[in-house]
Amino acid sequence: MQDLGGKTVILRTYQAAVNTNLFDDVFVVTDSSLIFDEIVAHGGKAIMSIKEHESGSDRIAEAVENLDVDIVINVQGDEPFINAEPLKEVIEVFKNDLDKKVDLASLMYEIKDEEEINNPNNVKVVVNQNNFALYFSRSVIPYPREQNVGVRYMKHIGVYAFRKQALLDFYHLPMKSLEASEKLEQLRYLEFGKQIKMVETTHAGIGIDTKEDLDKARKIV
Repeated sequence: MQDLGGKTVILRTYQAAVNTNLFDDVFVVTDSSLIFDEIVAHGGKAIMSIKEHESGSDRIAEAVENLDVDIVINVQGDEPFINAEPLKEVIEVFKNDLDKKVDLASLMYEIKDEEEINNPNNVKVVVNQNNFALYFSRSVIPYPREQNVGVRYMKHIGVYAFRKQALLDFYHLPMKSLEASEKLEQLRYLEFGKQIKMVETTHAGIGIDTKEDLDKARKIV
């Protein structure tokens, strides 16, 4: 709800998502009456959560349970500078997935700075030869016991595309130890055998998580 160039961050994010022209419909799903009213007052569409949720997937699953949709894209509410290209890339995954082997698609990009690699706020992902996720962690993965073997460190970007059924399955599955330990909801999907296709991108995105991020964003607008 912070001001960003005359509009709130959430309103800018909503309008940016609409303006990509990639989606049949765009909703803000929230448990905040402030956010709900802000979107609706400006002609947008919002869905109020019925109950409290521990993760974004749970919140979205509840919201889409009775909607006639096939694929759901989750864009974080603090991403007012949405770039259409990486969103197109995750949508393409499902267009090309004729055998319906993919449950989720998400984004990653290479990081090389040692401090960034070691930062637990940066979630790392390792993938197999077909770019399906093997594991996500706040720790450094893989551990560099051997140097100069061509390892690339990939940072996970929290943009998800889901098959509706994968979301509904998640909603009814319990949190297991890996998710509880790392506090990463994507691990629940992996623990229960869901396939997460990762797409490498060069678009890192600009999320607003701190006051410093907001100050930087205000210089961009």
